[in-house]
Amino acid sequence: MSVNKNILLVCSPYYQQITDNLIKGAIKVLKSKSVDYKLLYVPGALEIAPAIKLIYEKSKNNPVIHGYIALGCVIRGETYHFEIVSNESARALCDLSIKFSIPIGNGILTVENEKQALERSDPKKLNKGAGAAEACLSLMDIKNSDIYDKS
Repeated sequence: MSVNKNILLVCSPYYQQITDNLIKGAIKVLKSKSVDYKLLYVPGALEIAPAIKLIYEKSKNNPVIHGYIALGCVIRGETYHFEIVSNESARALCDLSIKFSIPIGNGILTVENEKQALERSDPKKLNKGAGAAEACLSLMDIKNSDIYDKS
């Protein structure tokens, strides 16, 4: 299907090395499929969904962004903050995607420790940024498909 695709990667650089690796993985997928993209940085994982909603609302009458990729990392600490950030960032992304039919790939790592984060962000191995890009592109294809058109 030949549909114009512009993706916005919304990234929280709180754990810079990990986020940079996630970005590399996502960009590798997007470039391999000749998809245009831009990067937007926000302070933390909880700001990713609001940033997507603000950009979506600003351009919904003339959409120039066709999908979003959320990238960041939340590592468990000693307080309940991990649960709040992990759960609420994922919930907000799902809510946005479902309520507004926005293709969003979730590449926000929620891990127990830095070792797990490095493993899941390694561009040469299991890179969740690449997985989030694939998920976003898949949702964009579904949104643009004519599978239910009765023609």
